[in-house]
Amino acid sequence: MLSERQKLILHVIIDNYIRSAEPVGSRTISKREDIGYSSATIRNEMADLEEMGYLEQPHTSAGRIPSNKGYRFYVDQLAYMPSMQIEDATHIRRAFADRFYELEQVMNQAAAILSGLTSYTSIVLGHELKTTKLKTLQIIPLSLGSAVAILVTDTGRVENKMISIPESIPMEELERVVNLLNSRLQGVSMPELRQRLHTEVTRELSRYLQRHEQIMEVLEDALGTKPEEQIVLKGTTNIMMQPEFRDVDKVRDILAIFEQNDMMVRLFDSQQSGIQVRIGTENQEEAVSGCSIITATYHFDGLPVGTIGLLGPTRMEYGRVISILRELAGNLTDAVERFHKPGT
Repeated sequence: MLSERQKLILHVIIDNYIRSAEPVGSRTISKREDIGYSSATIRNEMADLEEMGYLEQPHTSAGRIPSNKGYRFYVDQLAYMPSMQIEDATHIRRAFADRFYELEQVMNQAAAILSGLTSYTSIVLGHELKTTKLKTLQIIPLSLGSAVAILVTDTGRVENKMISIPESIPMEELERVVNLLNSRLQGVSMPELRQRLHTEVTRELSRYLQRHEQIMEVLEDALGTKPEEQIVLKGTTNIMMQPEFRDVDKVRDILAIFEQNDMMVRLFDSQQSGIQVRIGTENQEEAVSGCSIITATYHFDGLPVGTIGLLGPTRMEYGRVISILRELAGNLTDAVERFHKPGT
């Protein structure tokens, strides 16, 4: 159990280190007007905090830096989480003043704002909602035996996919089938769409098409996009600007993670509502063991459907970052609700 004096000293050390990225010594703390302790007293308390694992002493420096345990205590109990700074709030409000026609535009905007305001790497994960509905499907021939399938949802999301067309299927026949599918299944949710494709559409095609099995395979391929997470990533090289990451090998390992969608989803996805802060080794991935990852969920009908978050050094302005994330998560929630209202 830390004493009130130890809590104050730990708080001041972390605040100083966040700003300076330099080890903090007892004399630096004693010069502050709000600290009424001598340099010797502070030095003794710093030694005790180091022994308890809250501080570390890099090299032979007289100063200390926070450990992961120290940051965790700071975030959980010490850090004053301020309300949104006026400049940040103004920036976000102006950025979302424009009208967006696709949900992906909102995701891109939110990621760009987060990266720009914090100078860290930002990510937005979006999940295909159960309420996402088919607006239209098109299959456009490109060359003999190949075509591009274009699927548009009611949220404005557009997916393009290259597919193969058997030579035995005339494009005119396939076009009629696609028109039938659009007339029967427009407005059907994406999960239900795949189910009904195998029931009523299959039955209808089998009545008058000899090649219905081949055509069904084409349709399955066209609609076979997995309902995976959409990933928007901004500021991927920002990590290189932080003094903690001058080691090229360290940075290379982190940048490699940004190329692995499965890894990004695993690191940033959150099924728990609200703000989540993972510090250093809490991330359980060696490449980001020197980083903090902070995420916030956005919602639809009260349930989390996506995540906005960032990756940066453990030495970050936790209070400011959390307030920005809360605001952006609220904007994303509003956008999801708006795009999924009937008639929009």
